[in-house]
Amino acid sequence: MTPPDGPGPTQTRSRRSMPVVILATVAAVGVVVALVAGWRLFGPPADYDGTGTGTVRVTITQGASAKRIGSSLLDAGVVASQRAFVQAAQSDPRSRSIAPGTYALAQRMSAEAALARLLDPTSRITAKVVVREGATVRSVAQEITANSGIPAPEVAAALANPSTLGLPSYAGGQLEGFLFPATYDTDPGDSASDVLRQMVSAYTTAATDLNLERRAAQQGLTPQQVVTIASLVQAEVANPADFPKVSRVIRNRLAKGIPLQFDTTVVYALGGVTRPLTLKDLQVDSPYNLYRNKGLPPGPISSPSRKALEAALSPARGPWIYFVTTNPTTGETKFTDSYQEFLRYKAEFKANSR
Repeated sequence: MTPPDGPGPTQTRSRRSMPVVILATVAAVGVVVALVAGWRLFGPPADYDGTGTGTVRVTITQGASAKRIGSSLLDAGVVASQRAFVQAAQSDPRSRSIAPGTYALAQRMSAEAALARLLDPTSRITAKVVVREGATVRSVAQEITANSGIPAPEVAAALANPSTLGLPSYAGGQLEGFLFPATYDTDPGDSASDVLRQMVSAYTTAATDLNLERRAAQQGLTPQQVVTIASLVQAEVANPADFPKVSRVIRNRLAKGIPLQFDTTVVYALGGVTRPLTLKDLQVDSPYNLYRNKGLPPGPISSPSRKALEAALSPARGPWIYFVTTNPTTGETKFTDSYQEFLRYKAEFKANSR
């Protein structure tokens, strides 16, 4: 009997094997794709060679992880992949010490070269603002403008809004005396308020370390009065070794009801004049004129150092009510409780000033 028309046994087997071949091909392609994806995920990451070319600025934020830093570097064209930087960072424990800030890097750097640059303090783009010991708010404002590039109007606006700067409550909203003397690094994106907050924060840290509020209360003083005394101490003598004695003179004169009669407070009242004071100057109508007013001035006249703050809290023991810097060149200062001796010291000062 003749079989009906249709494929023979051989043809039937061939057609049945086609799906198997197709599936095998698809599986092979899938394996290749998986291998490629696996290589990208688990093989060596894309990386450049060398230290790169050109210059690019990259800002690292506070607390940024290695992944976040790597992403920032990738976006800026510094590294070839985020993963390359993460691997480099994981192999170097120093990567945990990368400081926030803006850095000068190059384009197309190896991950290791980029990490080395971030660990190099000289790569950080900063401007240094110095608050000297005994600086006034006025001089600090000038320093910020001169060295950070922040425009004077912006600095003035920040100074006019002290409530945003983290002042202690006892400052009474006044910045004078609370911009702590130190050198501050400022980044290109910092505002005037950012810079001033650093200075106030440094004061707060020093005051906390000194237990200023508790120790002031133990002596019957407010914290603001302590800072005021410290500012007078800072302004009156140059040698920190004399700070505790000046602090004692202030306490003794206050206790006896004797006006402090400090030229430095008159200079402050007159806006920081640099010329010798005249008799007319000593009559200026100001609460800071301690020739006409007994007691302390209304507040600090400058930024006292940590040593001046400590001296205000721990005056030396002694009966002195007068002091004279007898040698302007060496800064030698003599203390006494005798008016006649005080006059001799004044004569000595005049002789050494010629």
